[in-house]
Amino acid sequence: MSSKIQVQAGNIKIGGGAKISVQSMLNIPADNVEDSVKQAVALEEAGCDIIRAAIPNKEAIKLIPALKKAVKAPIVADIHFDYKLALEAVEAGIDKIRINPGNIGDEDRVKAVAVACANKNIPIRIGVNSGSLEKEILAKYGSPTPQALCDSALYHASLLEKFDFNNIVLSMKSSTVGTMVEAYELAAQQCDYPLHLGVTEAGTERMGIIKSAAGLGSLLLHGIGDTIRVSLTADPVREVYAAHDILRALDIERGGVQFVSCPTCGRTQIDLIALANEVEERLKGCKRDIKVAVMGCIVNGPGESREADYGIAGGKGNGLVFKKGEIIRKVSEDELVDALIEEIEKDS
Repeated sequence: MSSKIQVQAGNIKIGGGAKISVQSMLNIPADNVEDSVKQAVALEEAGCDIIRAAIPNKEAIKLIPALKKAVKAPIVADIHFDYKLALEAVEAGIDKIRINPGNIGDEDRVKAVAVACANKNIPIRIGVNSGSLEKEILAKYGSPTPQALCDSALYHASLLEKFDFNNIVLSMKSSTVGTMVEAYELAAQQCDYPLHLGVTEAGTERMGIIKSAAGLGSLLLHGIGDTIRVSLTADPVREVYAAHDILRALDIERGGVQFVSCPTCGRTQIDLIALANEVEERLKGCKRDIKVAVMGCIVNGPGESREADYGIAGGKGNGLVFKKGEIIRKVSEDELVDALIEEIEKDS
C-alpha cells in the first residue's frame, strides 16, 4: 500500500513504490556549522538517506550550503512559523522543507512558499504531532485522537492544494504507539501522499527502539509507510542503526548480517550469552547479506544452524560449525567463534 504519489528530495525518491528511506535529524545547535557538518557526515556514513536540520533563524541558513557541500544525502530544513525562512532555505539550495502551512500566516504566505518550492521541485513535509494540534480540531475530538491527527495533516495539505501544490509528504506522529498506528492507517485510506512514519518522543534508546519497532513494524508489514525515522533521546547515529535493524528484521531491507540466537535454557552448557555477543561484535562491520546462527543446545541448535548460511551450535566444552546446512568442523568451545569467523571470511 505504498503511496501512489511519488516525490523526490535530492537524489532520494519517496513513495510510489520507492525503497523505504531512513531519516534522522542533527542535534547540534544550528549556529555550530562545523560540528553540524561532522554529524551529518557521520549520519551518512551510518546509512542515513535523508538528513534534517533545524533552521530556527536567518543565521542558520548558512548551514544549508555547508551541509550540501559535505554530504550527498538530501537536506531537509525544519522550519516553524516563519515563512521567510522557508523562502531563504529554497534559495540556499535545500532539498526538502518541513513546515505546517497553517502555522505561517495568511494565504499569501502559503502561496509564496508553494510557488517557490514548485519552481524548484522541492517537496514539503507536513509534520503533525499530538502536541501541536489546532484548537478547533482539539475542541472537535476532545484529545489528540487518531482521526484528529489525520484531519490536521489533511487540513494543512489542503492549504497547499489550493495553489495546485501536491509535492507533499505527510507525518502524523504520536508518542502513543496505538494512536500513531491508527492515524497512519486512516491517512493511508484517505490520501495518496507519501507517509513519513515515526513515533515521536519515543524515549531513551532502549524503550524508544521498542516503541518504534512496534509502531513502524505494524504499519510497514501492512504496506503503509514510505520513509521512517526512529526518534531516540540518544546520538542520532543510533537512530539510523536502529532504523536499518528494524527494516532488516521485517525483511524489507537486505544486506548486513541477520543473527539467530537462542534465549538459553537449563540445557545450555556453554556461555552462550558471551558467545553470541562476541559474534555480533566481530561481525558488526560485515555488509554481506547472510544469516548467522549462534545456538547453545542439542535440541534446537543443529536444526536452526542448518537453516542459516553459517552457524555454530555449542555443547559442553566443544561445538559444531555449520555452513549451508552441513557440519564442516568440530572444535573446542574456545575455538568456536574464531572458526565461525574464519569460514565467513573465506567466502568474502
